[in-house]
Amino acid sequence: MRVTLRDLQRMKQAGDRIAMVTAYDYPSARISERAGVPLLLVGDSLGMVVHGHSTTLPVTLDDMVRHAAAVVRGSEHALVVCDLPFLTYATQADAMAAARRLMQEAGVQAVKLEGGAPVAAIVQRLTELGVPVMGHLGFTPQAQHQIGLRVQAKEASSARQLLEDALLLERSGAFAIVLELVPAPLAEAISRRLRVPTIGIGAGAGCDGQVQVWHDLLGLLEGKSPRHAKRYGEIGATIEALLKAYVEDVRTGVFPTAAHGSTMDDAELALALAEPD
Repeated sequence: MRVTLRDLQRMKQAGDRIAMVTAYDYPSARISERAGVPLLLVGDSLGMVVHGHSTTLPVTLDDMVRHAAAVVRGSEHALVVCDLPFLTYATQADAMAAARRLMQEAGVQAVKLEGGAPVAAIVQRLTELGVPVMGHLGFTPQAQHQIGLRVQAKEASSARQLLEDALLLERSGAFAIVLELVPAPLAEAISRRLRVPTIGIGAGAGCDGQVQVWHDLLGLLEGKSPRHAKRYGEIGATIEALLKAYVEDVRTGVFPTAAHGSTMDDAELALALAEPD
C-alpha cells in the first residue's frame, strides 16, 4: 500500500521528518523504494539533470508523463508526486488537462505546481476535483528569469508575502508545500504556522521534511552540488572508473570470455557453414 496524504499529515503531527527525493526513471524509483523513501518527486529538474538543458523551461508535459510513468512502475510504497511543467497550468482548464494526463496515463498520486496567490484558485479547483496538490514557494525555478537564482524572501515585506501565500495555499487545499531557498528562520516559522507539512530544500532544518535532487545526493554529475545539497557519495566517479575498466578489458581481450557466451553443436555449425552444392 502506498503512503497516503493522511500518512504525511500524521508524520507532521508526530514530528516524524519526511524524506523526499527526486526520481526520474524506473531504476531510481526501484532503488529509492528499497531504501524506504516515502515520497518521490518526478521533478521538472529532469530537464537539467537528465535532458541537459540549462533550465526547467523546455520540459514538456509529454516528457513528464513518460518519466512519471516509469517512476510509478518502479515504486510500490512511495507516494509519487509529479511537477506540472512550465505554462501547463496557466488556466484552470490547462491545469485540469495536465493533471488528468499525469494521473490517468502516468498513474501519479499527486501533482506539484509553483506559486502563491496567482495559482490559489487553480489549486482549489484541482483539489475540489480530487487531485492532490503540493505547493511550491520561495525560489520557483520556472520563474527564475524573473526572480533570479537566489535566496528569496529575505526582507520583511517579501517574507510576509511568502507566509501569506503559504497560508493561502493551505486554505486552497494543498496537502504540503515545498519551501525552496528560503531563510531558515522564516521557513521554520511558516512550518509552525501551517497544519500541512512543509518540505524544505535550502530552507534549513525547521521544515517538516526535506527534498533533494537524486543527482546531487549521489554525485552523479561533475562539478559542485548546490550549497543546500549534501553529497552522500561520488557515484559518477565510480561509474566512470568501472566504464574505464570495461573499455580496457574489451581493448585487451580480457572480456568477453567463453563463460560470457554460448556454444553450439559442432555438427550443426558445420552444416550451417557448408557451401551449398
